[in-house]
Amino acid sequence: MRSARSVQQIKRSLHHPPLPQRSAGIIGAPFSKGQHRGGVENGPDRIRAAGLLQRLQQQGCAVKDYGNLVFEDVTDDEPVRGSNRVRAVGRANQRLSEAVREVKEDGCTAVMLGGDHSLAIGSIHGHWTAVGPLSVLWVDAHADVNTPLTSYTGNLHGQPLSYLLHELRSKIPALPNFSWMEPCVSAQDLVYIGLRDVDPAEHYILKLLGVKVFSMSEVDQLGVARVMEETCDYLCSRAKKPIHLSYDIDAIDPSVTPATGTPVIGGLTYREGLYITEHLCQTGLLSAVDLVEVNPLRGQTEDEVQSTVSTAVDLLLGCFGRVREGNHQVDYCLPEP
Repeated sequence: MRSARSVQQIKRSLHHPPLPQRSAGIIGAPFSKGQHRGGVENGPDRIRAAGLLQRLQQQGCAVKDYGNLVFEDVTDDEPVRGSNRVRAVGRANQRLSEAVREVKEDGCTAVMLGGDHSLAIGSIHGHWTAVGPLSVLWVDAHADVNTPLTSYTGNLHGQPLSYLLHELRSKIPALPNFSWMEPCVSAQDLVYIGLRDVDPAEHYILKLLGVKVFSMSEVDQLGVARVMEETCDYLCSRAKKPIHLSYDIDAIDPSVTPATGTPVIGGLTYREGLYITEHLCQTGLLSAVDLVEVNPLRGQTEDEVQSTVSTAVDLLLGCFGRVREGNHQVDYCLPEP
């Protein structure tokens, strides 16, 4: 006679077939020069301290921690053509590109813990140098596609995609410490989810390039499940390229993740944010992840910091196969014992 335990095992295997073991290569990038608020450089250590590595291992993931990158101090880093701390950002991203390439060549899914979102320049570039053409899913409250000439602030964490997109090559002037950089993403291979604070110039750029965008209004209208179905169908419609997920913690509503530099109300719920990672994991195409803009100094209380950090950990666990079993209520017709 079948035991209750074996019946439960059958139910789980029917609903969630076992996935091949994943391997995560963790890189800490404690860097804050892409914006002006201190504290975001503490994000990698706080995320690790919340148990990321152990919890990945507990769910069957092989983990290799490459440690934190050490970024050299750049002196005499005056603004260049209206952009701030270009030399430091360029040098840091070159170092990160090399590190991500190493992780990919070791056969791991690269996980970059930021740091601010200017780091996506190096992370995506390094991923591309290792594996070739990519698709990019950018989950963020902001479009981060200003060029040096359109940016209101001059902060490079609001500009990374303009450096990465082939179509904007002519809009990026020659900048110190960026000679290594070359565009590596096509506009047709980019999808945004969660936008709700986009500058007028960015609206124009996205429309001009025909970029696929699911703003928060569209997430509300369609629901996150349909958004993810359409996202994955779109990214796989031409070729099944490796997917790079660049996840800014401010995509989640600040009621959940307040410890970040540029919070915007009306964001993704915890469940919506997690569903994105879970769905993407099931495609088998997720090849690298950025988790950026966790800033412990921006939380008003330790509870706010803990909520932000623990959400970041849960998002990363979702990228590697964590499933919320309690959310699935399915009846099965099992054979009689």
